[in-house]
Amino acid sequence: MQRQGTPTQRRFPLTPLAAALGLGTFGMAHAAPEVTEQEIQAAIETEEGNLRLVQVVGGLEHPWAVAWLPDGRMLITERPGNLYLVDDDEITEVGNLPRIDAEEDQQTAPEGGNQGGLMDVAVHPDHDDNGWIYFTYSSPGDDDSVMGDDEYGTGTALARARLSDDGSELTDLETIYAQVPRTAPGRHYGSRIVFPGDGSVMFSIGDRGIRYPSQDLTDPGGSIIRLNEDGGAFEGNPFIGVEPGNLRPEIFSYGHRNNQGLALHPDTGALWAIDHGPNQGGEQLYVAEAGSNHGWPQVSFGTEYDTDEFIGIGREAPGAKPPVHVWDETLAPSGLAFYTGEEFPGWQGNLFVGALYAERLHRLVLDGESIAHEEILLENEVGRIRDVRQGPDGMLYVLTDESDGGLYRLEPVFESEP
Repeated sequence: MQRQGTPTQRRFPLTPLAAALGLGTFGMAHAAPEVTEQEIQAAIETEEGNLRLVQVVGGLEHPWAVAWLPDGRMLITERPGNLYLVDDDEITEVGNLPRIDAEEDQQTAPEGGNQGGLMDVAVHPDHDDNGWIYFTYSSPGDDDSVMGDDEYGTGTALARARLSDDGSELTDLETIYAQVPRTAPGRHYGSRIVFPGDGSVMFSIGDRGIRYPSQDLTDPGGSIIRLNEDGGAFEGNPFIGVEPGNLRPEIFSYGHRNNQGLALHPDTGALWAIDHGPNQGGEQLYVAEAGSNHGWPQVSFGTEYDTDEFIGIGREAPGAKPPVHVWDETLAPSGLAFYTGEEFPGWQGNLFVGALYAERLHRLVLDGESIAHEEILLENEVGRIRDVRQGPDGMLYVLTDESDGGLYRLEPVFESEP
């Protein structure tokens, strides 16, 4: 099912979930999202003190990303193709989205079904001046697909728009990049967005489940893309003007499988990224650089789904940049965030990784570009963690990819509290 055009605006007041049942995009009864502010756990023990877990928003259908506007309002995307504006206790569905390919047969397994839809959302650092928000989505195919006349495939696209004064719809909508060629496998779209602060915007595209684009510099699949904020290849990209002349100028780094986490180091500005491995582990954390090749599928730390044999030629290869860390267990990582707030002093500078399959949050203590320590949080507490963000209040937030998903906030519990 393709969701297209302008969806009907809906405003969801604070009502019990049972009274707000609707029909979800995936064809099953689904509760409308609502602001809950409900304490889930009063005291979760961690190495740096106790935490309180609070559900902020509930009733979300496979939410994918959360971002904050400068005035404190939140934007939340749902993979079926919905964008919500959360303003205190009111949630508004934002209309006038582009055509989004969101299939009914999407599966939660990393390799299965269609994984496309509305994905990441990011607020421009100068939003107060320009009003731009950016988002990624799976774009329906057309004549530039490699699939022929009957099957047009899909591709990852990046768009930007502004919010109307009442927040009910997008205005000035423009798609500034669409993956070409499009392909048929409905998986491995990426896709996270970051702003390095130099007039560029970066986002990831997965290998689309067919592997070979990751080592093909004439194809954007399996790459991190760097564009000017209004579209077009960023001037400092590594393959501009490089022979044989048909290399994609928008590619920043390549050799990625399915990157669903990007984060800029708060001190160095380095781009950290996390990538899904194939079967039986092989999840990778790495630092991507201009022109760096991360090896997939020649370099792999995981196995084939059908034969359980290792993929590629080994765990290293000439010219391939090695990862910072590899997990041999299966995490299905999604969401990546550096913590820089004041609410958790012991976490400052730590890197947080969400896990879908493993249903937990990983806290990583860094020593330069190596992992000095790892702590596992929220194991089996909230479900499949899709996104991890630091909020403007200095708290850490996680978003769960479930049919009845939610946005959760982690708060410190001080010793003086009962």
